[in-house]
Amino acid sequence: MAPQLALALASTIRHDGNGGVADDLDDVEGLTTWLREQAEPLRQYVTGFDAVASTIDERTRLDVVAVRRAARTLFAVAVRPGPPSRADSSSLLSPPEAVSQLNQAAAALPVRPVLSWAEEGTPTLTWQGAAVDTRVRLTAGLARAAIEFLASPARDELRACPAPRCVRYFVKDHPRQEWCKPSCGNRARVARHYQRRTEAR
Repeated sequence: MAPQLALALASTIRHDGNGGVADDLDDVEGLTTWLREQAEPLRQYVTGFDAVASTIDERTRLDVVAVRRAARTLFAVAVRPGPPSRADSSSLLSPPEAVSQLNQAAAALPVRPVLSWAEEGTPTLTWQGAAVDTRVRLTAGLARAAIEFLASPARDELRACPAPRCVRYFVKDHPRQEWCKPSCGNRARVARHYQRRTEAR
């Protein structure tokens, strides 16, 4: 779940379809919508997620955006020697700042694993944390998802999509994958075709 949630958070910065960049977390309503869309993976990382999602405010939004900025900074480091996403070229933190910010956000919620094992059942693991405010639970969960992703083998397959106007990161699923999604591949092919025709004239 960590790769899915970490990439989903990073992908809230995206191409707007008109040559610019859109930020899905630009306001509280955008964050609330994103939280609803990501409810399933968020429940794995955020204790009492439904209560958290119902109390979103501007301070929470700013904290989530700060976690996203730290994660995208470290995504840019992870894709080296390739270039980072074009959306990040002027807004990256220093890598030590980004690491520190993620660690601090994750540490704000002390959690512990809890094993449950009913007779004749299968053991299950859940995480329980101390009672803290909802904003801290959300940002700590998102930071933990980003940290787990960055420390996992999936990080080695992280790429910045090279398609024109795309600003997303993606995990390369197979050796021939070059873009985050098929529409980016189509856009790249059209751009190359247009450039060849222009040069031929």
